[in-house]
Order: sequence, then C-alpha cells, then structure tokens
Amino acid sequence: MLYNISHRQSSTSVTRSFSMLSLVHWEDAVLESTVPLAIRSYRCHTTSTKGITAVAPSTVVSVKNYATEATFETKPFKLHNLKEGPPTSAKVTKDEAVNYYRQMQTIRRLETSAGNLYKEKLVRGFCHLYSGQEACAVGMKGAMRPQDNIISAYRVHGWTYLMGVSPLGVLSELTGKQGGCARGKGGSMHMYAPNFYGGNGIVGAQVPLGAGVALACKYKGNGGVCLALYGDGAANQGQIFEAYNMAHLWKLPCIFVCENNGYGMGTSAERGSCNVNYYQRGDVLPGIWVDGMDVVAVRLATEFAINHVLNIGPVVMEVYTYRYSGHSMSDPGTSYRTREEVQEVRQTRDPISSFKDKILAAGLVTADELKVMDNEIKKQIDEATKQAKADSEIGLPELTTDVYSQNLDGDIRGCTPGSWLKHGTLKRAVNL
Repeated sequence: MLYNISHRQSSTSVTRSFSMLSLVHWEDAVLESTVPLAIRSYRCHTTSTKGITAVAPSTVVSVKNYATEATFETKPFKLHNLKEGPPTSAKVTKDEAVNYYRQMQTIRRLETSAGNLYKEKLVRGFCHLYSGQEACAVGMKGAMRPQDNIISAYRVHGWTYLMGVSPLGVLSELTGKQGGCARGKGGSMHMYAPNFYGGNGIVGAQVPLGAGVALACKYKGNGGVCLALYGDGAANQGQIFEAYNMAHLWKLPCIFVCENNGYGMGTSAERGSCNVNYYQRGDVLPGIWVDGMDVVAVRLATEFAINHVLNIGPVVMEVYTYRYSGHSMSDPGTSYRTREEVQEVRQTRDPISSFKDKILAAGLVTADELKVMDNEIKKQIDEATKQAKADSEIGLPELTTDVYSQNLDGDIRGCTPGSWLKHGTLKRAVNL
C-alpha cells in the first residue's frame, strides 16, 4: 500500500499525518517542522492485518530517527532448468545493512593494504585482490548458516576475514609472519578457518574438493551445504564437469558458484568460452544468474540455492561481477581492457557505493554514521598493517609442524640431500 503524505503549515497536523510511523518501526519519529519536507510515497509491506513491518521510502526523509527495516528490489534472476527462482525483493534490517556495508568496506580496505604491502615487497609470491567483487562474498556469507561450508580458489583474503580471521591474521599471513592464520606458512593462496577450506592454488581443483565436502555433509547428516567457488577462467576445466556429474548422481548439497568477473587472467570470457552463460553449463543441473554487484541479490540467490540443494540436488550459480585490479599483482590489468572500462564500472556498478546510496535513501543509516564507520575501518586496517609489518617470522623448527595429523613417516625431508627436519605439532590446526 502507498501513503502519500504532504506538508502542512501546522507542525501538529504534520505529526498526526505521521501517526502510522509507529507501526513501521520508526522510533519516536519527529519531523523537523522548520525544514521543508521532501516526502513523497512510502512503500509499506504488510505481513499481517495488525501492522506494517517494513518501509522503503522512495526519497530521503528528514527525521531525527531513521528506519530500522527497508525493502530493496533486485534485478531479475536468469534461470536454467528452474520453474521458479529467488524472490526479487528482500527486507533488510538496519543491523544487516550496517553489517554488509562494514564487511564490504573492510574487504576493500584490506585489499588496498595488501596491494601496498606487495608493492613494498613485504608480500612475496602471488597476490590476487578481490576489489570490486566484495558483494559476492558478503552476500553469500549473509545467507550461510553455521553448518555451511565454503571452498574457493586463490582470491580469498576477503573470505578469510568473513569466516572469522581478523584483518591482522590475514595481513600477517600475507607477509609470512607468525601472527598469520597459518603462522605465515600459507601465504596469499592458502588461508583457512573453521568451515573454510581455502584458498587453493591449482586452477579448478577446489571444485571436486567442494563436492567432497558436500558429500561429507550428507554422510554426517548435519544439514550443511558446501559452496564451491571458481572463476570464469576455470569454468572450462574437465574436473568441474566431473564434479557436476557426481554431485547430480549422488544428490549432493553442493552449490557450484562461478564468480564471473569477465576475465580469466588476461583473456575475456567471450574469447575463452564458447558459452558465457555459465549458469547454464551444468547440463541437467539447475542454474541461476545473479547480479554479483548487488549484495542483497546475492544473498537472495544463495538462500534459494541452499534450500534447493538440501531438498532437490546441486545447483550452479553464476555471480556476474568485476575485478578492478589485474589477475594478480604482477598483472597491471590494462593490456586486455581499457582504463575507461574499469572506470565506468567503478562509477556505475561499484558494489559498495551503490549499496551505500540505497541504504542512505532508505533511511537505514545517516551519512555521519557511515563516515564514522569508514574512519573506524581505516584505523583498524592501518593498525593491522602496522602490526603485521612489525611481527616476526616463525623459527626454522616450526616449518615442519603439522605436515601430518598423524605422522607415520618419521622425519621430514629438507631442501638439500641428507637434510632432515623433525616433525612436530602445535595442536591448533583448524580442521582437527
């Protein structure tokens, strides 16, 4: 239902016109009668005959206290072998909106710091940044339950943070320091946390492992699912289709997620794949295409997919996104695409700024609240960066700890002939 509320000269009559606000969770809403109102239509969704439970204002409202819940519309989902797909609207509470924004902004800051540390030669080896794709991870995590799992490729700094590792734990791991989540032995591509199986360096190899995690969920009967993530560049790997096949035959609770950022290393999707509709490539497996730059849309699609794999069988989900950096830090990302292309996406589709505009317009947060949050995140990442730089590396004896959960082979071979190192354990592996 729509409520059209117009300004009157009497502040009393204006306040009466807003008597319905108490039903839509606006706390003690008081209009600034001295400021001209810019109020038009309010879309109110009712879930019972007793009251209104959500409000999505079409314009910003000048009130002292802001909405605690709003409804957002998404782009239509594209479907394959599905009669019905996810809903195209979702209610988002103030707490959820703040959480999604904080998580995406933290990942963006985290990746900026990682890039700077690489340029300072404090991060060695490979380093793949997630900047531009934040809504994919945050949206999926927003739909995951405690028993659900995720496994991905090597662009996983953001996922590591979302799955419980602090920014300091991520940055220390990147710099090879003992404060890292793998004590500095894993680096950029090999980070882990409970229910997070990495970080895998072999292109596409994590997908059949994800099917295996899903098999374990079904075997244990814990009601969990596994999200197996891969990129459009890995989508042509034969092992992915083998995993599709087994997952379908065994009805595994596995969501195969293709994060399509448009480029497999330096090759565009159109040049590398005969069919760029990755959500259709599971053959008999159902598929969903979702706008990966919209955190709410990704959450809706993931919720739908979790329900589907638990009750029917595996599904393929393509999240259409974009990466701002090159494939890795060694790739400037400008030889196969123009700077203008990247800038256009930043200006028109950026997942953080677009979500920021939505929650501001909906009255879920104020610009001042977001400014305070941005400053807090910057301070947190700056401090974590400083601590990661100052941290120390592990000693030589620890290099061979926890190679095995149960060591049956004795000493560990070193780098030179006749060099052997003792195996040990810290008894803190996250998967034991």
